[in-house]
Amino acid sequence: MRIDRNTFAALTLMTFLAAAASGTASTPLAAEASPSDAAAAQAIPDPRGYFGFEPGDDGLLLDYGQLIGYLEVLDRASPRLSLVEAGESPLGRKIYIAFISSAGNIADLEALREINRRLALDPLIPDAERKAMLDGGRVFVLATLSMHSTEVGPSQSAPLIAHRLVTGADPEMLRRLDDVVFMLVPCHNPDGMEMIVEHYRKYRDTKYDGSSMPGVYHKYIGHDNNRDFVTLTQSDTRAISAIYDRTWFPQVMVEKHQMGAAGVRYFVPPNHDPIAENIDAGIWNWIGVFGSNMITDMTRDGCSGVTQHYLFDEYWPGSTGTCNWKNVISMLTEAASAYYATPVYVEPNEIAVYGKGLSEYKKSVNMPLPWPGGWWRLADIVRYEISSTMSMLKTASNHRREILEFRNDLCRREVERGRSEPPFYYIMPLRQRDRSETAALVDLLLEHGVQVSRLTAPVTIADRLYAAGDVVVSLAQPLRAFVKEVMEAQRFPVRRYTPGGEMIRPYDVVSWSLPLHRGVECQEIEERSLALEKALEPIEDGSFYRSALPAAGTGAVFAAENNESYLAAFSAAGTGMPVYRLLEPLEIGDEVYNPGGFVVEGDLARSEPMRRLLGAMRVTPRVIETREGLEAAIAAGGKFKSPRIALVETWFHDMDAGWTRFIFDAYRIPFTVLRPNDFEKTDLAARYDVILFPDVDAEILMSGRVKRGDGYLPSNYPPEYVAGMGKKGLQRLMTFVDRGGIVVAWGRSTGLFEGQLEIPRGKDESEEFELPLRGVSDELRSAGFYAPGSLLRGVFRPDHPLTLGMPREAGVLLRSGIPLRTSLPRFDLDRRVIAVFAARRLLLSGYVEKPEALSERTALAWFRKGKGQFVLFGFNPQFRAATAGTYKLLFNALLLGPAEEVSRAF
Repeated sequence: MRIDRNTFAALTLMTFLAAAASGTASTPLAAEASPSDAAAAQAIPDPRGYFGFEPGDDGLLLDYGQLIGYLEVLDRASPRLSLVEAGESPLGRKIYIAFISSAGNIADLEALREINRRLALDPLIPDAERKAMLDGGRVFVLATLSMHSTEVGPSQSAPLIAHRLVTGADPEMLRRLDDVVFMLVPCHNPDGMEMIVEHYRKYRDTKYDGSSMPGVYHKYIGHDNNRDFVTLTQSDTRAISAIYDRTWFPQVMVEKHQMGAAGVRYFVPPNHDPIAENIDAGIWNWIGVFGSNMITDMTRDGCSGVTQHYLFDEYWPGSTGTCNWKNVISMLTEAASAYYATPVYVEPNEIAVYGKGLSEYKKSVNMPLPWPGGWWRLADIVRYEISSTMSMLKTASNHRREILEFRNDLCRREVERGRSEPPFYYIMPLRQRDRSETAALVDLLLEHGVQVSRLTAPVTIADRLYAAGDVVVSLAQPLRAFVKEVMEAQRFPVRRYTPGGEMIRPYDVVSWSLPLHRGVECQEIEERSLALEKALEPIEDGSFYRSALPAAGTGAVFAAENNESYLAAFSAAGTGMPVYRLLEPLEIGDEVYNPGGFVVEGDLARSEPMRRLLGAMRVTPRVIETREGLEAAIAAGGKFKSPRIALVETWFHDMDAGWTRFIFDAYRIPFTVLRPNDFEKTDLAARYDVILFPDVDAEILMSGRVKRGDGYLPSNYPPEYVAGMGKKGLQRLMTFVDRGGIVVAWGRSTGLFEGQLEIPRGKDESEEFELPLRGVSDELRSAGFYAPGSLLRGVFRPDHPLTLGMPREAGVLLRSGIPLRTSLPRFDLDRRVIAVFAARRLLLSGYVEKPEALSERTALAWFRKGKGQFVLFGFNPQFRAATAGTYKLLFNALLLGPAEEVSRAF
């Protein structure tokens, strides 16, 4: 008989609880090492013996393969460690969890996992069964190490921590191992670890020892990988998130990082204000317990310079600590850095603090034992990591039953809040402008572990009718805090250092509302409805816009309003299928498809690629059944051809370019990466149709250097990676424009196109011109405007090639963007304002000061110079792959026709 996984887990749990009740299962009192444990410990090589050096030694780093190799040895040699695959990195490396605990707990992992799941998700556990779970359960502590790959210390400490735990015979340690299951993710970012270690080894003992690695230490997003835990775009993010969302449900989590070399030595929780208001007070209190014990234990262990309530707030979700919103006691630690494994000497008067919590580097309540300065080594970081980890395990052990009880109490409390406190539901109507993003949002919520339902019958609430099929996310569920956080519009809680004094600034962005960022209509319901609750049925995926494909057909039409339609067009073109873009409305039956949509030609009966394409879509397109219908559709459009795109990416850890590469890959958009120093030697007009500049400092693009005042900062990169476009490269770019090329830019890159530009005309001739624009960031700052990553209302010119498929108004994310001002053009120049920031009700989500200063400022502008075109954004249209509501603006910019055709559209 085949037994499914859930049934097996339930049977295992029943057996485990019965054994616990009879006293035959391991319990928190079984804390003595067995003779076999002692024999196994003697056979296990210590890290120095295995690697030939002690992790943390000067000048030496383990790579990912060595790290996992050692843990595999421990897995084979010790019953206290089990190495389990958890997923894959973007470049295909395996991500692992090393489970470390007593041999009995390791043997009982499946039963303990089921206890975790029930305590986390079941508010209705009968009292007797719950008591047995609390008696037999263990606290699972998850630690994720070195997601930022330049922060090498946590991963380098992993072998020492693992060895100590699997070989230790101290009775107190053994007791803790029986209370706690330690889940060690030895490296959150395996690809980056390999990249950084390779770079360090290459330049070790040269003058560039400790230099920055050129590029991003990840396939795509580098340091931004801890900004991805709401949108879950990366495979490594999804692997880690699944650990606490859907597979193991740990009660405690810590993500371990490093910070600058010249400040405090180590940060432990609690964090600084502001904190997230949707998170239960008990989470904050438990974080305080762990942090207080950590600073006490680390100080006892001789770790000076440990601080808390410093710099890092806990308001914004996006890091691994987003599991705080999912009822996990989640924490952050940050160690001071060395130069990878190269020691750094810090003079006492060079030690500096900044930001929140410490106004000066002095003994204080937030840092009771300052570090005096001197040499700081990787070995020091490793020592601090070991101390903080052992403290966490001790706290988890000492409060084992309380933590388990808290987890289930919080599950019950959140469900009850969802029944008694508004809002009660979020409803996404089935009729949406962008149906593909609606379906994608539902799939994302389900991946987070959120319960999602749909209406089986119409329901009226507060005089509004909701139809059968509408999507409902109820707040009466264990993940209520997370649901509310990501579905509502954000309102930043203003806190001040003193009454009426300076506002405490947020650490990161202040808007992440999934419906608003994706352009999905969503209603927040403040009134409870029993009729609605009786009409709900759970859904397992966002397939509600899919329908069965007919057996035959000649093609398909994809609506301009769906982001997914661009994926269909680029995918089809990439496989050689004929694709057309609608230039005028197309009527098929009772449906009208607007300009900007796509027609893909293909025989459904004979073309397997066509059926695969249509079957892969979240929204099944309209199939064209007859040849006559296909010819009418083709007549309403023009031939689609993928443009030749160059994406400009510097070597300066250019994360925005990485995010853009990710989006292009996700939408099957072909492109070539172009480095700034390639411009001078490349015939741009012969190779590319579009050159795209993501958000990067214009001075870096030009000179390969960072400007500070009237001078330049010294580079931290090896010299072969420090080069910009230079004057000749910029002239090459202007020649590209002169021959009909399209330039697309946003953020700081738009500064490259301010002021005097020059097109070389011959050996000694050139044409000078200026685009009629300038950035107004300095002007806005002088007026007191402030928007730290907020979603603002943009108003768009309708029926323009750049706004095809867009609504009249949409949210735009402003953080590092540079709003523009246009002016009257001359000669063969022209310009049009395509979008402005709204004059009223500017703020959609987040926080803004002096919104009137941004009123009707230009958010998106089109410029023509002869045959060439510039599309300049005053905001980032694809910020961290989290603003799908404005993706179409980027896609349309790539697909602009010749300048004269665009001019005729006005």
